[in-house]
Amino acid sequence: MDELVINEQRINYSPLTSRKEQIGKIIVESAFKVHKALGPGLLEKVYEVCLTHEIIKSGLNVKRQVDIPITYDGLTFDEGLRPDLLVEDKVICELKAVDQVNPVWEAQILSHLKLTGLRLGYLINFNVSLIKEGIKRFVI
Repeated sequence: MDELVINEQRINYSPLTSRKEQIGKIIVESAFKVHKALGPGLLEKVYEVCLTHEIIKSGLNVKRQVDIPITYDGLTFDEGLRPDLLVEDKVICELKAVDQVNPVWEAQILSHLKLTGLRLGYLINFNVSLIKEGIKRFVI
């Protein structure tokens, strides 16, 4: 277990597995391919379909717009969460095609990770000149 120090507070955490890191790398590489081929300015749905296709070509399983149930105080909501992509049942991706990323979307992906027990997620905005400026990685 590694240790992280934030504001003089020590936090123990487990590094991501090499498999999760590999999945993350494939997601980022796939986003670069899609953005290079299509550029900015299209609808989010177009990027979602094309990114899914690229990730599947890399040999990974991808689910689009899948409902993930959440439980609160004994109640289960079958349609609790709906991430854009769930890759290998291990990594969440939220996709955007907007001029400006809303901080609420960052909070959303962190909530998705917390509620699912997953640790790795990406917020990818395709409406940028350089895709590296549109990819944000989240690890909890």
